[in-house]
Amino acid sequence: MKEKPSYPTDLNDLEWAIVDQILGDPPKLGRPPRFDRRAVLGAIFYMVRTGGSWRLLPHDLPPWRIVYYYFVRWRNAGLFEKLHDALRAAARQERGKKKAPTAAILDSQSVRTTRRGGVRGYDAGKKVVGRKRHLLVDTDGLILKVRVHAANLQDRDGARLVLEQIDEPLSQLELIWADAGYAGDKLAGWMAERFGKRPLRLEIVRRSDAQKGFAVLPRRWVVERTFGWLHQFRRLSKDYEFRTDSSEAFIWLAASCILIARLAMT
Repeated sequence: MKEKPSYPTDLNDLEWAIVDQILGDPPKLGRPPRFDRRAVLGAIFYMVRTGGSWRLLPHDLPPWRIVYYYFVRWRNAGLFEKLHDALRAAARQERGKKKAPTAAILDSQSVRTTRRGGVRGYDAGKKVVGRKRHLLVDTDGLILKVRVHAANLQDRDGARLVLEQIDEPLSQLELIWADAGYAGDKLAGWMAERFGKRPLRLEIVRRSDAQKGFAVLPRRWVVERTFGWLHQFRRLSKDYEFRTDSSEAFIWLAASCILIARLAMT
């Protein structure tokens, strides 16, 4: 029997070994699943890369209802973030760094939404009707935290949604770089109150008044590169999701695709 051709988003044996170790063993109770997790996760990665509709999944992949069921189940369990956190820790160790970073960069990107509905707003600065993707990344551009919210929310307020997620695994953070959109006493005061038990400093990287045209700014270019990485995935060309937690899940998945391929090459 002729072997089924693979898709570039299918996980090879080495990549699946990395992911399977993180996912752990499936539940032993109940009826055995009809489709294994490797095939299902490969189909979800296919969705992220191609940006297609669930109902338009190729027929040689698991049925779209099965794939969507697992996507929702794993999204609600926070599994995509946990998978990425483990991959990020492994990638940092490969580069000779500690699992937990001490410095990070914060920024947002406004993207358009579709007629799908859900939360959205108007970003007057970027003239975009849609949502903002707020990222906190380490100095290599690897994502630490993600929040997606309406585009009309100011960066300083959106930053609070991101920073309030900082938990024990990121307890060693000491410094966060950000642009002038995060300047002011309001956010700094909130950070002092929220993280009063340990120091967490916000440093604003400003554009020079004499600067004309485009220029690469220290530290800030790192998170801009991360946004560029995400745009390799067509599902993220716009925000197609009704729910913001689905939007966040696809960001975690896209970032995980990058890390899985990177780790498999080492």
